Amino acid sequence: MRGTEKITSAHLDRTGLVYIRQSSLAQVRNNTESTARQYGMADEAVRLGWPRSKVEVIDADLGLSGRSADGRQGFKDLVSRVCLGEVGAIFGLEVSRLARSSADLSRLLELARLTDTLVVDSDGIYDLANFNDRLLLGLKGTMSEAELHFLTGRMNGAKLAAAGRGELRFPLPVGLVYDDEGKTIIDPDAEVQAAVRDVFSAFCSAGSAYGVVAAFKGRRFPLRAYGGTWAGELRFGRLTHARVLGILSNPAYAGAYVYGRYHSTRTVSPEGKISTKVVELPREEWPIVIYDHHEGYLSFDDYLANAARLAANTTNAGARPPREGAALCQGIITCGSCGRPMSTRYHANGHPAYECSASRADQMATPTCRSIAASSVDDAVAEALLSALNPDEVALALAAADEVANRRARRSRAGELAVERARYEADRAERAFLACEPENRLVARNLEARWEGRLADLAEAEKALAAEMAATPALPGRSELEALTGDVAALWHAPTTSARDRKRLLRTLIADVTLLPEPDLGKARIGIAWHTGATDEIVVARRMRVTEYRRTDLGAIELTRSQAQRSNRELAAQLNAAGYTTGAGRAFDVDAVANLRHYHKIPPANLLRDGEVTASELARRLGVGHGAVIHWITRGWLTARRGLNDQWCIPLDAEVEKACRERVASSVHLPRPDSTEGRRDAERTVGEVAAALEVSTHVVYYWIERRRVPARRGPAGRWFIDFTPEVEASCRERIAASVHLPSSVTAAEQDR
Repeated sequence: MRGTEKITSAHLDRTGLVYIRQSSLAQVRNNTESTARQYGMADEAVRLGWPRSKVEVIDADLGLSGRSADGRQGFKDLVSRVCLGEVGAIFGLEVSRLARSSADLSRLLELARLTDTLVVDSDGIYDLANFNDRLLLGLKGTMSEAELHFLTGRMNGAKLAAAGRGELRFPLPVGLVYDDEGKTIIDPDAEVQAAVRDVFSAFCSAGSAYGVVAAFKGRRFPLRAYGGTWAGELRFGRLTHARVLGILSNPAYAGAYVYGRYHSTRTVSPEGKISTKVVELPREEWPIVIYDHHEGYLSFDDYLANAARLAANTTNAGARPPREGAALCQGIITCGSCGRPMSTRYHANGHPAYECSASRADQMATPTCRSIAASSVDDAVAEALLSALNPDEVALALAAADEVANRRARRSRAGELAVERARYEADRAERAFLACEPENRLVARNLEARWEGRLADLAEAEKALAAEMAATPALPGRSELEALTGDVAALWHAPTTSARDRKRLLRTLIADVTLLPEPDLGKARIGIAWHTGATDEIVVARRMRVTEYRRTDLGAIELTRSQAQRSNRELAAQLNAAGYTTGAGRAFDVDAVANLRHYHKIPPANLLRDGEVTASELARRLGVGHGAVIHWITRGWLTARRGLNDQWCIPLDAEVEKACRERVASSVHLPRPDSTEGRRDAERTVGEVAAALEVSTHVVYYWIERRRVPARRGPAGRWFIDFTPEVEASCRERIAASVHLPSSVTAAEQDR
């Protein structure tokens, strides 16, 4: 090997690194001889004087391209060890094994020069401190990069030529396969065909990719595996939203052969990391498109319609598709005060409302930003839409449609005449060529060239006419328009018309709706922008609150106030006789009059006579329950009368009160209160103590019975516990030591 004199003892004292790389796994599997030659460089290092123990092989980059250092951990380890001065020489079969990028190779060679590291390949030994060696290695690196460029250009050119003929084969989506002759056909599997066709049918009916996913819930969907163990086999799984989008956006299902839909770009992050991103090109930038290349599941026009529908559903791109809710202006209503879109919110009762919630959330709301019931806006907008479709307006629209049709006919007529002239010229050139004698080759050659030129002109004219016709959507006929607009109101109000259909009909004519500022809170000012460019402004009354339209007549309130000393039953009869009703439209009863008194603060009639108390007051004085007093009255032990509103009025003097207390003292059923004093500030009820300790109330009653907690019986026999921190601590200790309480309680105590 040339240049062995450049090896010194300093180089031999350091490690000799053998770098091995193949560009792809296919090369690793098939080009075994090249891989073996690269591993043989380790023996070459030993022959040049490096001890076997100091020769290391780096083969972590087998199957990785040398176009970039990203993802090549072996190359990064090599560079780092060179920087540390641990490497005496780098061995490689060719310089291109190290890197195909001049930038990466130049960086490595510069580091090798600084650390006095040799580079060894099959041609010789290079010392980077020597200018000629450095120049030669740089030239080899540039040639290696150029070689990669030429190879890539040739392969891409061959692929582009094959794709231009529609012969370049690539993995087909599920539902399409190659036959024995290499042609694209529909998958003969009936289940696969049905599944793919049902995807397009579901999208046609649902109108969204998520609707297709919902339609396939619980149904399996096929997947053709490419590569790996299951290569070529048909697998089944769940249909996801991403797969639906892939199917709907793939032109192969429309019978079109497309090459170059995706383009890879390399970007540099702020940290200096280079990454490759694959992006989908716009349809007009696809390099090769062959229509009607094979049989498809739908026409290309249907494919374009589906693509437009998907674009209309992309909300993050500004689209506002109609949803399922009842709010008619959902997605197209804007706040005229702050200029931001209004969101739709559905209340618990299902009634929608439009709210300027985005501005409130960002603290950018203006004084006139507001919420409004959807019905207030929707009814006005729907009325404006139906009014625009009255017979007079429809007649004007039909006249405009006729004018548009005539204008289109005049514009397309020019293209048709150009095609007709080009066809005449082509026929004339053909007749001239056929009339020429075959032996007269000089004249025949010129006539043939002229004929080919005229045919090319004809093809160009036909292509231009077809492009113009395709770019101009077809207009419906006058009879179709008249049939559609014949009874729009009946179609609008029909129960079979869904909310989404009404929204679609609305958006065909109305571009957007704006809730304009209105100082009068009882009114709403609505702006309507039509697709024609015209605008309308409507002022409507806002929908009243429940408390506003379900309000009791003022006359009924005044009558109740003037007859306040009457009973509720008498007042109900009097109000009904006068023809008054409640706010809900029902007749007055005792409860309705009581509610009327409470809401309007009308004092009740004088209930008690002198010396009388109510049943609740007597129960409070005796420290018993209200039910005990009622029991005495019903058993005849206590005299009482029915007063106003059927309340018990009890004459109470000293003798009656004394008899009641004796009855309480002699009773074995009524609990004896320790005092008639109510609940003190530091005391808690049994339920509150049980909740604080997370135990049952029966446990607390057991402790009271055993006198383990301080408690007293208050009015009506209710227990009050003096629940101090010391008492709480002793209770928790008792819970932790108990073997009867559930384990969950004791475990909770231990967690504390």
